[in-house]
Amino acid sequence: MEKSRTTNYRGNSVIIRLEMKVDRMAFGEVVTSLAAVGGDITAIDIISNGGGVTVRDITVNMPDSVTATDLTDALKKTAGVRVVHISDRTFLLHLGGKISVIPKTPIQNRDDLSRVYTPDVARVSMAIYEDPNKAFSLTIKRNMVAVISDGSAVLGLGNIGPRAAMPVMEGKAMLFKQLGDVDAFPICLETQDTEEIITTIKHISTAFGGINLEDISSPRCFEIEERLRKELDIPVFHDDQHGTAVVVYAGLINALKLAKKSIHDVRVVVAGIGAAGIAVSKILLAAGVKDLVGVDVEGILIRTQTYANPMKQWYAEHTNPFLREGSLQDALMGADVFVGVSAGGILKREHVQSMAEDPIIFAMANPTPEIIPDLIEDIVAVVATGRSDYPNQINNVLCFPGMFRGALDCRASDINEEMKLAAAEAIASIVTADELSKQYIIPSVFNDQVVKRVRDRVVQAAIATGIARRIPREFR
Repeated sequence: MEKSRTTNYRGNSVIIRLEMKVDRMAFGEVVTSLAAVGGDITAIDIISNGGGVTVRDITVNMPDSVTATDLTDALKKTAGVRVVHISDRTFLLHLGGKISVIPKTPIQNRDDLSRVYTPDVARVSMAIYEDPNKAFSLTIKRNMVAVISDGSAVLGLGNIGPRAAMPVMEGKAMLFKQLGDVDAFPICLETQDTEEIITTIKHISTAFGGINLEDISSPRCFEIEERLRKELDIPVFHDDQHGTAVVVYAGLINALKLAKKSIHDVRVVVAGIGAAGIAVSKILLAAGVKDLVGVDVEGILIRTQTYANPMKQWYAEHTNPFLREGSLQDALMGADVFVGVSAGGILKREHVQSMAEDPIIFAMANPTPEIIPDLIEDIVAVVATGRSDYPNQINNVLCFPGMFRGALDCRASDINEEMKLAAAEAIASIVTADELSKQYIIPSVFNDQVVKRVRDRVVQAAIATGIARRIPREFR
């Protein structure tokens, strides 16, 4: 790993290989040098020892204020020490990628070879040729999802392009497999042209049972998903939109129970009218919210104005029934719920104080939420964020493994609004009445009930709405 690639990162754990001349220094000097700049040694491994020289690998934790460069600079000033190299543990985990493809059945003899490949595979190919639907049972299409991005809107990083987006898509594929037992393969496209993306995905869709779109910038993501949903016969799901929306609604179901409010009566303010903000608004409207106001850089969206972005125009025409105008502060006066998918620090304590009694705050901007929960915990019914270091993390991982598990199991031709609502209700139901509290409105991503319950409710919704092409045995 190139040293320059590790020295820019903060708040990581790194492994430093040191060569020390034992007659010139003691290891305690290394500890002192690193501690002086904020480094905390958590492990020591002796690689070799002899001839007056010892080589050791030391694992060092760094706070956010410290870089690997700070550590190496401190060590260079310590007599008798040479830094051989430094490795970021996160980078080490990514060496060679994080996923692999392995055969389900080993090929051990000629008979095995003839059945998986030539000549016997021809019989399977002809069966599919005669009945194309058999591809769902006789190929990886049965359980394979493509995780597709153009790298134009990677969370927290922006438009970093397809190569740099690959580690994120690989991580998504890992989560699909580990949590939902869904095989997934990352595909990053070397184009950000809407038509090229649509055409490419259509051409490769034969191999897949579903398409998970990821980190594609707005407003292109809307057209890409809409067109693909119409032109393909397999589920297409833009997780940045709908995964976020499903988990927000799940959290809101339980938050409203704590606040003793009805979804039909509350006024909701959504800040940030991009892909996630629009999808969140759509699912809340479908769930029964009647008074919903969207706020973007232009201020409150209102149907008496015209917007260049067609999705914002749609939004203005379908929300803000009482034609409120002004800024975020104006929108929040007397509101019951704030959902932020915008920018860090835009929400102030005084804004929250102007809201209705027992307000609900979902501040989901990453990495810095719209407001730090500690600033308002004493005046809200519930606060949730997108971060793992605060309670009530709104995390898409709660949605997509179970959503696709269900869609694949019933061979759904689409993922519709009813399936999304069902997934949200399933997630919310995992938190029992006895468990529900201000600090616990949403289950952990590692809760082993999540995927199964989401899967079952999604299958039921697909069957009820007539888009399931296969009825799993337990639903017959």
